[in-house]
Amino acid sequence: MQTAERVSHTDISDNYVFQRSQLAYYEALKLIEGTVLEIGSGQGYGMQILAPKATRYIALDKYPTEIIQPENAPKIEFIQTNVPPLSPIDDESVDFVVSFQVIEHIKNDKAFVKEIFRVLKPGGAFIVSTPNIKMSLTRNPWHIREYTVEEFKKLLASNFDRIEAKGVFGNEKIMQYYAENKKNVEKITRFDVFNLQYLLPRQLLQIPYDILNRRNRKKILNGNNNLVAGIKMNDYHIADANDLCFDLFYIAKK
Repeated sequence: MQTAERVSHTDISDNYVFQRSQLAYYEALKLIEGTVLEIGSGQGYGMQILAPKATRYIALDKYPTEIIQPENAPKIEFIQTNVPPLSPIDDESVDFVVSFQVIEHIKNDKAFVKEIFRVLKPGGAFIVSTPNIKMSLTRNPWHIREYTVEEFKKLLASNFDRIEAKGVFGNEKIMQYYAENKKNVEKITRFDVFNLQYLLPRQLLQIPYDILNRRNRKKILNGNNNLVAGIKMNDYHIADANDLCFDLFYIAKK
């Protein structure tokens, strides 16, 4: 299922989000080794980055994923399944679990975190990203929930004792895009005088949201192609998490 939730490296209008997504993988690349489990492999670009660093790589997603085997990497094992649980994965069999922009879609997030703790070896780590609700411009009906800095730390602390709370921030170019995006979103939401985006069942809002989200990305691209196309991964950076980061990027160690 292709929605605006799944960004593409081939669609320039997605570039603002894609480059931010890539950064998470390259940050994880500095940490991983051994057996790596990726939950939510999506379009598959992340495994191209990470798999060559692993001795075993397991990719898991609820939808089919095209596996393009990277050179100098172990044969990627793909499992199509819903989570939680992580029933195909044995206890304490994984060195690192990587899951980016997934947990906000999981109904039982506590069970999800518990399962990740179960499959990790002692000393292993869960590297995870999710949107920071403080920087969200509107309700995203594709998400079950979004978290604040403290809410996400509390969730992970239900199983993990050692948590490094980082966030993804942007430079002036990124903030220029964010401001343009915010202006466009406010033009739409000003008509929601009854705050229906938060009152209606989220399933009713998913398709309209997706259409408007795609349209808005195209509008920003058409209005300022140089800005959108010119965004690079290094326009984002990782620092200690606070209310102004776009994504929460946490490392929870077992």
